[in-house]
Amino acid sequence: MQKKELRTIYRQKRKALTPSEKNKLDDLLLIQFQKIPLPPIQTILTYAAIDENNEPPTDLMVDYLHFTIPELEVAYPKSNLQTQQMEAILTTEDSFFEKNEWYIPEPIDGTTIAPEQVDMICIPLLTFDKQGYRVGYGKGFYDKYLANCRPNIIKIGISYFEPVVQISDRNEFDVPLNYCITPYKTYVF
Repeated sequence: MQKKELRTIYRQKRKALTPSEKNKLDDLLLIQFQKIPLPPIQTILTYAAIDENNEPPTDLMVDYLHFTIPELEVAYPKSNLQTQQMEAILTTEDSFFEKNEWYIPEPIDGTTIAPEQVDMICIPLLTFDKQGYRVGYGKGFYDKYLANCRPNIIKIGISYFEPVVQISDRNEFDVPLNYCITPYKTYVF
């Protein structure tokens, strides 16, 4: 299937999840995340879930990482919607977030870090395929950002649903994931 069709299908599937179903799936995602054999990491770039899109949150995973790596630095993306570029902003427990015009919660302030400083990135997606390619929202922010990261950055996708067989219209700018976690399985690519 093509990305456009997959976006429509998986937006509807996420929208159909009830709050209780979503809570259960979030707990199962954390269990799968805890099974990933991560190398030592110091800095993670994650995302704040868009509630309006019923996105899987990363809060529980970040809390788990903070518990196991107390000195972990956590960054969130801040997007420039005109240039379609994003940067990583270091945050603290006291950081404030504000929704941009696409309802993406972004840090209001903080220190910008270079893409090469990020050891692991949690990437939002609508669906993914069995080769590790993802369908995002279609603007390419993450693929552009990843082009500037170290080749060994750990790329993790988070999905409520199992993969499709193949995304038929992938292109040379699409960057595959290393892992994608679903409530019932962790996929390694």
